[in-house]
Amino acid sequence: MSAESGTHWRIEHDAEGIVWLWADKADAATNVLSGEVLRELDAHLEAIDGLRPAGVVVLSAKKAGFIAGADIKEFTHITAAADGYRLIHAGQAVLDRLAALACPTVAALHGFALGGGLELALACRYRIAVGGAQLTLGLPEVRLGIHPGFGGTVRAVQRIGVRPAMRLMLTGKPMRAEEALRVGLVDRLVEASALRDTARALIRHPPAPHRPPWSQRLLGTALARPWVRRALLAQVAKQAPQAHYPAPYAIIELWSRFGARGAAAFEAEARSIAQLFTTETARNLIRVFLLQDRLKSLAGKSPSALERVHVVGAGVMGGDIAAWAALRGCRVTLQDREAALIEPALARARELFARRLRDPEQAAAAQERLQSDVDGKGVQDADVLIEAISENLDAKRALLEALEPRMKPGALLATNTSSIDIGRLAEGLARPQQLVGLHFFNPVARMPLVEVVQGPASGAPALQSAGALARKLDKLPLPCRSAPGFVVNRILMPYLQEALHAAQEGVPFAAIDAVAVRFGMPMGPVELADIVGLDVAGHVGTIVAQSLGRPAPDLGLLRERIDRGRLGRKCGEGFYVWRDGKPVKPPHSGSAPEDLTDRLILALVNECVACLREGIAADADLIDAALVFGAGFAPFRGGPLCYARRRGVAATLERLRALAERYGTRFRPDPGWGLLSHNGQALAHTTGS
Repeated sequence: MSAESGTHWRIEHDAEGIVWLWADKADAATNVLSGEVLRELDAHLEAIDGLRPAGVVVLSAKKAGFIAGADIKEFTHITAAADGYRLIHAGQAVLDRLAALACPTVAALHGFALGGGLELALACRYRIAVGGAQLTLGLPEVRLGIHPGFGGTVRAVQRIGVRPAMRLMLTGKPMRAEEALRVGLVDRLVEASALRDTARALIRHPPAPHRPPWSQRLLGTALARPWVRRALLAQVAKQAPQAHYPAPYAIIELWSRFGARGAAAFEAEARSIAQLFTTETARNLIRVFLLQDRLKSLAGKSPSALERVHVVGAGVMGGDIAAWAALRGCRVTLQDREAALIEPALARARELFARRLRDPEQAAAAQERLQSDVDGKGVQDADVLIEAISENLDAKRALLEALEPRMKPGALLATNTSSIDIGRLAEGLARPQQLVGLHFFNPVARMPLVEVVQGPASGAPALQSAGALARKLDKLPLPCRSAPGFVVNRILMPYLQEALHAAQEGVPFAAIDAVAVRFGMPMGPVELADIVGLDVAGHVGTIVAQSLGRPAPDLGLLRERIDRGRLGRKCGEGFYVWRDGKPVKPPHSGSAPEDLTDRLILALVNECVACLREGIAADADLIDAALVFGAGFAPFRGGPLCYARRRGVAATLERLRALAERYGTRFRPDPGWGLLSHNGQALAHTTGS
């Protein structure tokens, strides 16, 4: 077997005339299709075509997976549709050359093939993959405000049919191994050891390429497309308004016009994505993607192994943290005063494992990793101890002081407090440098952010371990300084309180929530308060106000429900009645005040500026990341401070002053607004913010 190497691709020629084309991007742990990588591939394919080989197999030399997609950072340099078209058209031409090879072509996949990586695989005649839970195949471009651009909107439909292809593209959710085999996205699932032999066998004896079943082909006929189009548009409209998220609508229109057929469909795809690149939605969603990467990069490495976790407090938060840690492979002991208090958490954990791990053996293994531990025997062996009892300073401090002497040297001691100063919790500890805040958000299984809170004495090794644990649990660590409410809860308080002001003025709860949802929030502030828990919201609001020397918040509507035990979703009733995990929102008449959107959102933005001024997070980009990933702030707006910059700092300040004149000092602009013009701009400049 002969071999030759380029910068990003390695080529082997075997005795049977098969060319093995290995993707191996230089100086990178993961393959991405940058412009340079694609140009080199194009040159190799031109040379291969002249050799008339028996077949070509495309593989990855990276352990993690095949190809993760295009180089997203290159998208940030696109300033006009013409720039986007040139980039996309060039990529299409490379994959067209691959698809046009006269010999059989096989994409041999392992780990993942995402975005442009899967589009490259779709340009091959056959696709085989290493099966198992690690296999992830997807076209997630819609989450960046764009759609597949290297021929994916055409070839996905051609290879697997309208409905499976639309599900891949419109949701951005990946397919796992068995589904991919069932719909024909892959032709074979194999063991890793059989990947090359299976590819060789397909080239020796090439079967007819997979075609979608006749029922899927029928949906693509000119007669059926208008009916399918209407159904798809109705489905998408329930999830994403076109004004906020144009990409899924563009996908549907491309297919509706061209039926995934002919050169015109590829050309229209390139023109469409080029236009989407210039939208604020795409720029902001790409910004959010890069913010996510930045949070991942901040995790660092732990100085010690993090395999055993001990959680004290089996309530909703503690129990769900324990369950999630077990799901992610940790051995977890869960402690509370008696077994009866732990059993509900174990029951919720069993539901989580069954839902997330559909393989019964894997679910059983996760259950085995989570153990009830009333006596706290797991403390001495734990690499991480997480305190998650009720939000009471004296109780938490006493517990931490009791745990510390029983910890093994080097273990991480963490508190899941949502508002209490880490320095005050550490006052009685012999080794305060080992204590950090690890603030998870509810529901733990869905919320990606964890605030890694640095107290006055928190040591670098402990902070590194906390960040590493967050990544091990597949969470995004947000480093921040200990301060009242930390970042997310601190910023949410004025937003929630302004909703209560509006309610006390007579605006119906559902109308308040509708205003926030129209802005782009995933839910309104009233529903959010119910999910957080009215007792928690009231407690945190009071602590933040007292600590910052602000007037006590008006808790009339909140206190009334707390006193009656109506604490929100966890009790079945708060501001709303909850059934099957969803709020029952009564119909309402009339409309909300015209200025309510600004009252809600600018109260939140102004608090972001205060956190920036106080240095609670390092820069504006991290504050934006905190609110997007910790509170679901409208991702297509790029974060609250990004939104303020796009709106215009001067215009935003003018609006705040007008609101202050009408509603009082709570809208007085924070003194830190001057920082926004030169703080946290690294990502902002590259994404057009």
